[in-house]
Order: sequence, then structure tokens, then C-alpha cells
Amino acid sequence: MAKENHTIKNEFILTGFTDHPEMKTLLFVVFFTIFLITMVGNLGLMILISKEHRLHTPMYIFLGNLALADSCCACAVTPKMLRNFFSKNRMISLYECMAQFYFLCTVETADCFLLAAMAYDRYVAICKPLQYHTMMSKKLCIQMTTGAYIAGNLHSMIHVGLLFRLTFCGANHINHFYCDILPLYRLSCVDPYVNELVLFIFSGSIQVFTIGSVLISYLYILLTIFKMKSKKGRVKAFSTCASHFLSLSLFYGSIFFMYIRPNLLEEGDKDIPAAILFTEVIPLLNPFIYSLRNKEVINVLRKILKKEKSQKSLKQMTSTIA
Repeated sequence: MAKENHTIKNEFILTGFTDHPEMKTLLFVVFFTIFLITMVGNLGLMILISKEHRLHTPMYIFLGNLALADSCCACAVTPKMLRNFFSKNRMISLYECMAQFYFLCTVETADCFLLAAMAYDRYVAICKPLQYHTMMSKKLCIQMTTGAYIAGNLHSMIHVGLLFRLTFCGANHINHFYCDILPLYRLSCVDPYVNELVLFIFSGSIQVFTIGSVLISYLYILLTIFKMKSKKGRVKAFSTCASHFLSLSLFYGSIFFMYIRPNLLEEGDKDIPAAILFTEVIPLLNPFIYSLRNKEVINVLRKILKKEKSQKSLKQMTSTIA
């Protein structure tokens, strides 16, 4: 690619969202609030699952790891974005770029496999309840969770490794709020066709495999639901499936639009809405979709709150008597 200035660039400027001071303040407040709620929701869910033995089942192990991945996703992007709202120096080095993308790609890929594992777990629980403890053993659960993180690391290592074949010159402004891989392709002096092709193949393969697993699992779940005689049971199962499908659709849809659509290197402005969706909105919504609509989690939370309240009342009575 021909560039106006052929000086090799190792630093980039993240342009972010806007240069208007009023909008910057508003956006800072919005995203800071989202970040706080995301961290409290996901970390709270992780602590609840780790402390309560009743929740040490495959479903909640996957859910806890999903909350961990969502927390890491928020931490990889949001602090730097918030700092840049009021920072005059919005520079980021090439190696910082690679590190940020590596971390984000790892957790997002792990998310894909964890969601597929959760769908399979629900398939076994609903369609083969008598075989659940043999088909979804603790060993298999650990293997699936470990495999998700290994796949995430390998996937990100491939793309970060291929970035070393590129050189950057000319404009060094990244039209984004974090350092994603696609804006780097657009700034490359070297034709990024190989990188783009590998990204399309690997991201597409991961999505086809995980989405296929989810769809097949939920297809069998729906067929089982239709056979249920209890209307109340069908409504409850449909409600759970609908909330899960909402989260899955948002997550896979945003990633598909970001990395698998044709002409990836064109129309860079379209990346930002999808990026906001899967780096900010989805990690915020997941704790509420997967836990607050779950009666077992709510019951455990109520039990803990009642226990703390009774202990507080007992301490107050003891101090009054003393």
C-alpha cells in the first residue's frame, strides 16, 4: 500500500469517540458507570459461586468462568478508554496494541467455547437428565473449561504473530477506542491480505463450530420442551431459552459483524458500534441474563443476605445487653 510518509511508525493515536468536551464528560460518566456495574455484577457472581457449595455444578462452573472472561474483557478495554477521554496524550505503542488485542482476543474466543459448553450442559440436563452426572462429570467440565482458554490463547497467538509481518507508515491515527486488529490492517504499508484471510478462516471456523454446537443443543432442547406435558414447565423452559438466545445472538452477531463480514478493511466506522456491544454492553448484561433470572442463584443470594442480617441483629442485641 502506498503511503504519503514512509517513516516506520511504532506508536499510534487512539482517536476515540469525539473531541467535543461536553460529549466527552457525558460518555465518561456513561462508560464509567457501565464498567462499575459490570465489575460488581461479574465479580459478585464469581464470589457467590465460589463460596456456595450448592453452586459447584458444571452449569455454574461455566457461568463463573464466563463472568471471569467478561470481567477480563472489560478490564482490557475500558480503563484505557476512560483515561483517553481527558488525556492529551492518547498514544499507544505497537506492543501495547498487540498486548491489548491478544488479551481481548483470548477472552472473547474463550467466551465462544464457554457459551457452547453451557448450551451442551443444558442439553444434557433437559434432554438426558438421568445420565447427567455421567455425561457431565466434573472431569469433563474442567477439560472443557481449560480447552476454552487454551483455544483462546492459540487463536490470539496466531493473529498477533502474523502482525510481525506488517510494517506501518503514514497516518498513525486509529479510528477506534481501543487497539483492535482491523484498524492496524488499514494502516499497514504491507498488503494485509494474508492476515485478513487467516482472520476470516479461523474466526469463521470458531464461530461455525460454536454456533453449530449451540444451535444443535437448543434444537434438541426445544424438541424436548414441546413434548413436555406441563404447560408451566414449557413456559419456564422457553423463558430460560429466550434469555440465553438473546445473549448469544448479541454476542455472536457483534463478533460476526466485526471479523467475518466481507470487505473487512472498508468502512472502519462500522466497527465501533459492534465493538461497544461486545466489549461493554454484553459483559454488563450477562450477569443479569444468566443469574438474576435464575431462581437457584437468587435463593442462595437471599439466604446469604438473611444470614448476614440475622448476624447483624444478633450483634446489636448482644451490644445492647452488654
